[in-house]
Amino acid sequence: MSGKDITIAGADGSFGGYLASPASGHGPGVIVIQEIFGVNDVVRKICDDHAAKGRFALAPDLFWRLEPGVQLTDQTQEDWGKAFGLMQRFDADKGVQDIQATISHLRKVPGVSGKVGTVGYCLGGRMAYLASTRTDTDASVGYYGVYIQAGLDEAKNIKKPLMLHIADKDQFTPPEAQKQITDGLKGNSLVTLHVYPEMDHAFARIGGQHYDKACADLANTRTDTFFREYLG
Repeated sequence: MSGKDITIAGADGSFGGYLASPASGHGPGVIVIQEIFGVNDVVRKICDDHAAKGRFALAPDLFWRLEPGVQLTDQTQEDWGKAFGLMQRFDADKGVQDIQATISHLRKVPGVSGKVGTVGYCLGGRMAYLASTRTDTDASVGYYGVYIQAGLDEAKNIKKPLMLHIADKDQFTPPEAQKQITDGLKGNSLVTLHVYPEMDHAFARIGGQHYDKACADLANTRTDTFFREYLG
């Protein structure tokens, strides 16, 4: 297994990404979509974990138009402030285009089987949902995605399997928003929803304030099984 920084060609210019490759040199691909902190150590570790499970994992720098190479943490108020500022300025429509460019890039990497999925967290959870409605991803997973309820009119465009991990006590997705999401998606046979009782936002972020190992392990196992089924 090895990881390296690479460059991805997008419609509006080139941007960076972190690519982790499996030791075997072949397997499916996964696009790992960042939180509001950029392609930081947490995101890179997720890529490395997927590579250890036999997948090529590529995390694109979605904030490149605002500030290339952002790597913040969740440990200081200064970083939180900058992260929220970047999220507020972030253009999700452009971000989806960048994710499609990243999917297309990864499909052409030597050793990649051709099957490529997407998995995202927080802001990336929303982007994983939008990837399922707007890109040619083969399967998508979103962890505690924010503002998904605002894009439910696109649910009819979901063509490939989608799994969402919902934190029951998510401070950024209140009960009424969660109800909108579940009501809007529960009739879709391609969508699987998992709710984690008593969990707050980012329960799967190692080192985070709300990290819960039991629920994180459960969600990650479900994600791994999902990708093994739909990506191979």
